[in-house]
Amino acid sequence: MLRLFAIKNNSIVEQPAAGASADEIRQAAWIDAQEPNEAEREQLQMLLHTELPESDDVDEIEASARFFVDAAGIHVHSLFLTQSEGRHVTTTVACILQPQRLITVRDIELADFRLLRMRARRGQVHSTTPAELLITLFEQKVENLADSLEDIHRALEEASRLVLEENDSDLEDAIDQLAKLEDSNGKIHLCLMDIQRSVTFLQRHLRDRQEVQQTCREVMSDLDTLMSHTTFLFNKINFLMDSTQGFINIEQNQIIKIFSIAAVVFLPPTLVASIYGMNFKFMPELHWLFGYPLALGLMVLSGIAPYWYFKRKGWL
Repeated sequence: MLRLFAIKNNSIVEQPAAGASADEIRQAAWIDAQEPNEAEREQLQMLLHTELPESDDVDEIEASARFFVDAAGIHVHSLFLTQSEGRHVTTTVACILQPQRLITVRDIELADFRLLRMRARRGQVHSTTPAELLITLFEQKVENLADSLEDIHRALEEASRLVLEENDSDLEDAIDQLAKLEDSNGKIHLCLMDIQRSVTFLQRHLRDRQEVQQTCREVMSDLDTLMSHTTFLFNKINFLMDSTQGFINIEQNQIIKIFSIAAVVFLPPTLVASIYGMNFKFMPELHWLFGYPLALGLMVLSGIAPYWYFKRKGWL
């Protein structure tokens, strides 16, 4: 699917893509290709004068494969955050910046692109060049990542209350929540690092664009703040994880303590019962009139004595 955008009166305007001619595609300031079919890929390759990047090429992590310049333009392969089955995942978008247009190639629908289209329809996306549009896309990405961090912070406050304040909380469920939050925070941190690398790369190759340089500096400032916030969240998640595991260990130790005390309390009565359960012929107490009550009394006293001693020591 191709989506076409033009720059009119310093604003981004979406244009009909269905049935668009080659000239209309060529004149677009932004061509957004989501899962392009073979015909669409051929059209884009004519514009680029090279083959479109494949998924395997886009997902490579070395800097030389993610940020480079060739005859087709400036290439930036950037990580974007999305959700799949209730969990955050990352996907890579290939951004190709040419003097007259921006081309983005991606495999799935992303919230960042959807929100940018909605803002464009309302006339809220202002840009004069494709380079400014690319930086605007990164600004939108930073805003969404900031919103995701706010959601994680709120969820972490709820997990903190569950672990530290509630007496009958399900600690295993709390560990599961914390693990998911740590995973999401890690993916957001990875996306923020990727934006830093992307913006730094663009700053080096767009030195003559003062308006772009200023926006890049603002984005970098926001990134520094968000990176610090992800570090804070990492520390808090680790603290809550350690606290949860500590509470679980305390509960397990309490259970083991109860079993240990029960074993010690019942050991002396068991010993008395074992002694008088022996079948020797000569046992002085065997023919006593009060032998049976005496044995029961000894078992009761031998059980009460350890319990009283533990209670006095404060072990119970």
